Amino acid sequence: MTQEDNDKIKLLYEIYEQPMYRIAYAVLKNSGLAEDAVSDAFVRIIGRLNRIKDPYSEKTKAYIVKIIKSTSVNIYRKNKRIINRETVIDDKVLQISDVSQNTEENVIERIENQNRRNLFNKLDNTDRTIINLRYGNDMTWKEVAERTDMTESTVRKRFERAKKKLLSMKGDMSDEKS
Repeated sequence: MTQEDNDKIKLLYEIYEQPMYRIAYAVLKNSGLAEDAVSDAFVRIIGRLNRIKDPYSEKTKAYIVKIIKSTSVNIYRKNKRIINRETVIDDKVLQISDVSQNTEENVIERIENQNRRNLFNKLDNTDRTIINLRYGNDMTWKEVAERTDMTESTVRKRFERAKKKLLSMKGDMSDEKS
């Protein structure tokens, strides 16, 4: 490892250690586990240091948030807890909505979100897990395959079939409304 790499790691730690801890704590609700998550995430970051060009860029920030969220969820699962909800960490969480503004657009958006959840819940557990791991945790196909004890090709095929099934169910719902 070069001196430049060492300097980059130190800078990343100075910039992101506290925000990473807060994200990990939001997921794990345990300070010791959150510290472990930050450590594990930095090990992953060091292994992929070549992907980080500018430590201050939005791209780097997004990449680090992705890694700490994924690492935190992995630790959460290793502790045999059941995930009842997904913790979303973004700017929208910090916004306070004005309850008095129940515009037609907001109502339509809530109905559409509920319809999506209903469709998603009609999939079997394995397909939901594959979709959550792939999109919710930003895992690669290989990581999803390892997590589900399936081959990569099986995971991809199940994903494609689930996607087609969702689109088909969405089309059926549209037909019923009209």
